[in-house]
Amino acid sequence: MFETVKSFFSSLFPSLFSDQDSVRIGLYGPPNGGKTTLANRISEDWMDEEMGSVSEIAHETREVKVKEEVTIEKDGKSLSFNLVDTPGIATKIDYEEFVEQGMEEDDARSRAKEATKGVIESIKWLDSVDVVIIVLDAAVDPYTQVNISTVGNLEARDIPALLVANKIDLEEADVEQVRSAFPQYDVVPISAKEGDNIETFYQALVDMV
Repeated sequence: MFETVKSFFSSLFPSLFSDQDSVRIGLYGPPNGGKTTLANRISEDWMDEEMGSVSEIAHETREVKVKEEVTIEKDGKSLSFNLVDTPGIATKIDYEEFVEQGMEEDDARSRAKEATKGVIESIKWLDSVDVVIIVLDAAVDPYTQVNISTVGNLEARDIPALLVANKIDLEEADVEQVRSAFPQYDVVPISAKEGDNIETFYQALVDMV
């Protein structure tokens, strides 16, 4: 009975029932940058299970999801943490964009409302994470993807961050453009979908934390 009650309240207030001594690593970035794809890659590689669903339509992830007790081992080093997958941060969410992608208007309005709440939740979770992985689409102009206030929040809170230039499997990917845009961060190029350079990412994460 207790475990049932705990499970229910954990879904509403994850911080109340999580191990406060556990490192929390948050995945942050724009919609469709590949955060959940990377979360799935990490979860599948080290726990043999997916973490969330992905879609070509933006804002598939509209609420924070936490995978607890993930352990990565690289070159004799071990890192255990809780992985936090957050909704994509955007300054404007228009339901008409979803309609243009084939959604019915009612569904589009509902998705836009949920996505807006997700953005607020993502920002609130910055108070709860210890390390941030910023996931960008390397095939898209980096200056259009990152909300400057979010980067400012990371720096103001002195939260360590690793920047991932995702989707290097695409011809138009430009990792150097990402590096030039954010020289203050270490940049690791990967393809979360294909697994390209994922071992380098794991090593960089273990070394940083």
